[in-house]
Amino acid sequence: MIQGKYKIFITGSSGFVGKNLLNYFKEDQYQFRCLLRDDSATGNATTTNKLTWSNLCVTDLDDIDVVIHLAGKAHDLKNASDPQEYFTVNTELTKQLFDVFLAGKAKDFIYFSSVKAAADTVEGILDENVEPNPQTAYGQSKLAVEKYLLSKELPAGKRVFILRPCMIHGPANKGNLNLLYQFVKKGIPYPLAAFNNKRSFIAIDNLCYIIERIVQDASVPSGIYNVADDAALSTTEVVTIISKVLKRKPRLLHISKKILSGIARIGDKIKLPLNSERLQKLTENYMVSNNKIKSALHINALPLSSEQGLIKTIESFLLK
Repeated sequence: MIQGKYKIFITGSSGFVGKNLLNYFKEDQYQFRCLLRDDSATGNATTTNKLTWSNLCVTDLDDIDVVIHLAGKAHDLKNASDPQEYFTVNTELTKQLFDVFLAGKAKDFIYFSSVKAAADTVEGILDENVEPNPQTAYGQSKLAVEKYLLSKELPAGKRVFILRPCMIHGPANKGNLNLLYQFVKKGIPYPLAAFNNKRSFIAIDNLCYIIERIVQDASVPSGIYNVADDAALSTTEVVTIISKVLKRKPRLLHISKKILSGIARIGDKIKLPLNSERLQKLTENYMVSNNKIKSALHINALPLSSEQGLIKTIESFLLK
């Protein structure tokens, strides 16, 4: 720390996670220096000396304690992006920043990877010991960074953290939870209640808590850490929680799995909204273990339960 404050160098501070971090970290304890492609950083924390990738140099990290690298190209679920763009943005720019970190005086490097760097589908529960096998350019670009970071010898006194978050949600989030919320709000029955698929989420408050604990606790060892809430939730449970926030009874249709599979096969042939691939995506499990990070932080549970975090997110949708 310098002058009683942690000095943090952050990329991607104008994104969802970045904005929440700036607001979460108390201004009297932290000072941020932002690396951006524009001048859109906001937040309650003090920000200084906004830099761009083109003028980044080793001296920019001379008085920095921690580098938090959030910036990157997000996963395009419509598969419309040029695959090479993921490697240009996610892989090469991260290598550039990490090389500056290695040569500079900053002590900690926190890199936001993704569970998609490990696996696109999960059998059982995903932990950090799985042999990575990403199938998309997004996941492959993240894994390429992980390998690069781990291949470098760390100078004495430095740490590197590779965080693999699952689906992040929180107030102002515009992801799939918002779409499901709109679905329930319109009173449309959820037709896949016969499937008890479980998925892991991470509430933004829990994510910020984990990052702050890593920053403050010098005993946490370098490594790869999954980041997820304590319990996975089924889509039916999510719909039920949304309905609870909306103060209405959940509308759940338990249509036979065999019937739905048959409709999906027809959809494969005549291009219905429901086909086999979409049914698989909507009903598959993706459970992620957070045991390693909790063990490293010496905690039994994260501050918010999975349901509490989800309720906070859904309640924010009511204010729109």
